[in-house]
Amino acid sequence: MYLLVYLFTLVLTVYTPIMPQYFTLQQANEALKTIRPLMDEVQAIRQKILSNQPEAWPAIEKSAGNGGNKALSAMVQDFERFDALIHQILNTGVQIKDINIGLLDFPAIRNGREVYLCWKHGEDDIAFWHEVDAGFAGRQSIDTF
Repeated sequence: MYLLVYLFTLVLTVYTPIMPQYFTLQQANEALKTIRPLMDEVQAIRQKILSNQPEAWPAIEKSAGNGGNKALSAMVQDFERFDALIHQILNTGVQIKDINIGLLDFPAIRNGREVYLCWKHGEDDIAFWHEVDAGFAGRQSIDTF
């Protein structure tokens, strides 16, 4: 888990977001058609990294002394793909709030103020929204949007 947290922190640390973008509900659901398969792949790579994590440190230690390791090279390719996918998602204007559950926020305007349309990996369409400071716990039905 620590390896994935480190990777995600590194990705977000070096990421420079595009100009803020606001989504209508229709635009956000349309963007999900592109984002959903990307997040499916992110979650698959995340699971693969987590399942290989116990092997990672010994592979790193061994490769430092002998010039490389096939398993570690494959893992680096996973990290690179993970990084590319995260950037593709972020470049849409969406905010990644929790990579572990695939939680995304789409900035939107409601009654003249910024709110988030909220989507979690595995959900069909955007079914919730929340105030900027309310977070996941403050999700409300999209019917009230």
